[in-house]
Amino acid sequence: MTGGGKQADERTAFARGYVEQLKSVLDGMPWNELSTVIEALEKAHADDRQVFIAGNGGSAATASHMACDLMLTTPKTGGKGFRVIALTDNVAAITAAGNDESYADVFVAQMRTLANEGDVIILISGSGNSANAVRAAEFAKARGMKVFGFLGMGGGALAPLCDRAVIVPSNDYGPIEDAHMIFDHLITAYFHKWLNPNNA
Repeated sequence: MTGGGKQADERTAFARGYVEQLKSVLDGMPWNELSTVIEALEKAHADDRQVFIAGNGGSAATASHMACDLMLTTPKTGGKGFRVIALTDNVAAITAAGNDESYADVFVAQMRTLANEGDVIILISGSGNSANAVRAAEFAKARGMKVFGFLGMGGGALAPLCDRAVIVPSNDYGPIEDAHMIFDHLITAYFHKWLNPNNA
């Protein structure tokens, strides 16, 4: 069932306006910062380092999606993808840590056992102020890991804790999270080509 007339025109105008806003955000992206993250991931893959990804809410879904892509989509069939874990995916571990410690420690609790010096973590946060992501960054820095942020809204408290922060120039969660998914697909496409030069 579809509506017509003025309401249809308003919906179409809204959709076009949203897309125009997203285009403007993407045009202002610091793509050189993302290039630095890709370079670090190249080294992590070559050195067989563990990559961790984490976020909350929609950013948790992006973290899971990106972990899947880096592990399974980047190599051709039978090839070697990234050693990558989304710290958002183990519901039992998250709820145990949240219950026994605090929600702010749900990522750190996992990293205490899993993370080593030289590993990489990508923290995804629209505001840059998620307490569990901030604590994860602090823990990672203390352990000698590389810390990268996919952020928005000026970067928040996470930005200064990152070795490199890619900050989407927007204060609106929709375009920020759209851009973070584009980062995932851009990185995946790059590594699919990089890991499979004869099959790109």
